[in-house]
Amino acid sequence: MSNQKVQIFDTTLRDGEQVPGCKLNTEQKLVIAERLDQLGVDVIEAGFPVSSPGDFNSVLEITKLVKNAAVCGLTRAVENDIKVAAEALKNAKHPRIHTGIGTSESHIKYKFNSTPEKVIERGVAAVKYAKSFVEDVEFFAEDAGRTDNVYLAQVCEAMIKAGATVLNIPDTTGYCLPEEYGAKIRFLKENVKGIDKVTISCHCHNDLGLATANSIAGVANGARQIECTINGIGERAGNTALEEVVMILKQHPYLGIHTDINAKLLYDTSLMVSEKMGMMVQPNKAIVGANAFAHSSGIHQDGVIKNRETYEIIDPEDVGVTESSIVLTARSGRAALAYRAKKIGYELTKLQLDDVYKEFLIYADHKKEIENQDIHKIMKSFDILGATA
Repeated sequence: MSNQKVQIFDTTLRDGEQVPGCKLNTEQKLVIAERLDQLGVDVIEAGFPVSSPGDFNSVLEITKLVKNAAVCGLTRAVENDIKVAAEALKNAKHPRIHTGIGTSESHIKYKFNSTPEKVIERGVAAVKYAKSFVEDVEFFAEDAGRTDNVYLAQVCEAMIKAGATVLNIPDTTGYCLPEEYGAKIRFLKENVKGIDKVTISCHCHNDLGLATANSIAGVANGARQIECTINGIGERAGNTALEEVVMILKQHPYLGIHTDINAKLLYDTSLMVSEKMGMMVQPNKAIVGANAFAHSSGIHQDGVIKNRETYEIIDPEDVGVTESSIVLTARSGRAALAYRAKKIGYELTKLQLDDVYKEFLIYADHKKEIENQDIHKIMKSFDILGATA
């Protein structure tokens, strides 16, 4: 398979900001947008301009700041939404309007009280109107994950004829299994006239914990854009995590797909977004969590000390983490204790290590984690001097 690029569409500032309590002001959005541009994302979805004056202003200011990425504004399939978004994007070097409508039976019947035919008409009208302002128009088929594939193909073909350049196939409720979502993308690739002229985009939610898996299944079946957020933040259980899909594609080159993301900025960017949004990253979060490169089991620690790749498939430095972490607990073995002791200045003989380890276990049974000061106390009790003593 040839080496093909997948575009990274970051929606941290739009979908990610919809998390209750995570509202950002314009100044904070500008800081994050600048970092996203440095990170190498292809598209920054800067907001939903018609939703509030503050969001409009944020999108407007972001377009003045961003140097490389396309800047995108979200709209409903409503003329005023589209007109306002176009105004907010007027200074963008690469403007994109993202418009669309729900296509599942549930949305058509209960949300719009409409018919499949009228929904297509509304979508076509929205795409054509957006196209009168910008060349780059992305259409989203909301709840595509639960939309009948034959009807979804009809929708997509109509939007291509109307001028859409990107087709977003969202698993809005996080319902799909990876094989289902991948098959949906493949069905569109094989059954939509003109599909090769546009980019298919994956926008997956994490309600069942499958957002990343579904996005990878999507690109494996022909999608060439992934919509995601830093730390996987977003409504309900969140969105596809940018750092996860980027590193999956990097660690599995046989997929023949790559991104232009500077992975060494991932950890620092994660910390920035967490701080600005007041949204803690769970310690066991893949790639950027505090425990992602931490080892506390004696067996794992011994293996990592001997050769990092024994238990780590990613070099921490590749994502901006300084080094692996050996965490000392009651589950730690002699090798881990000797390793940490050496780091803080103690070269232990085998006999010394045997004695010190017994005392270490007594400490460890009373504490969740042994710190350097605890090791110093233990060494002092055995009259063992460090290199700096």
